[in-house]
Amino acid sequence: MANYPMVPTRAFFTKGVGAHKNKLQSFELALRDAGIEKQNLVYVSSIYPPNCELVTLEEGVKNLHPGQVTFCVMARNQTNEKGRLVGSAVGMAIPLDKEHYGYISEHHSFGEEEKELGDFAEDLASTMLATTLGVDFDPEIGYDERREVYLMSGKIIDSLSAPISAMGANNMWTTTVSAVVFIL
Repeated sequence: MANYPMVPTRAFFTKGVGAHKNKLQSFELALRDAGIEKQNLVYVSSIYPPNCELVTLEEGVKNLHPGQVTFCVMARNQTNEKGRLVGSAVGMAIPLDKEHYGYISEHHSFGEEEKELGDFAEDLASTMLATTLGVDFDPEIGYDERREVYLMSGKIIDSLSAPISAMGANNMWTTTVSAVVFIL
């Protein structure tokens, strides 16, 4: 494959939670928890590049430098309501053919547990990828059944997610972030 400028060669999942009386500081603490607070984050849309290698959080963070412009797909949510469940998730669908691109989705909601968040995000990404690959499926069946159709098609190898949820605290902002971070 040719070396194209600005196409990431590696990526990693991360997630974090932050709580603080100030909304912005709550977000900063969530980024710290996720290990990406030192980056100048640029949000991009939903494509997982062809031939991109998924690496661990530890390996990914080692390749980042303070102040670096860093591209990511991020889901973020915040609440200042005591007892309100807040959550975020990014999901990824990876094609079997490494020369083809995959999809990344963002999902953020209230009142959903991490499994629900992750399943929904994976379903979004998998459905987007399946439609581009021509996988025949019934959109009315449940995600678990569709996931089996996607995997059995031989065109989609896997789906992954990084869900995170937290309960809002009294007199505090609670922020959740989930991201796929790219390394050029």
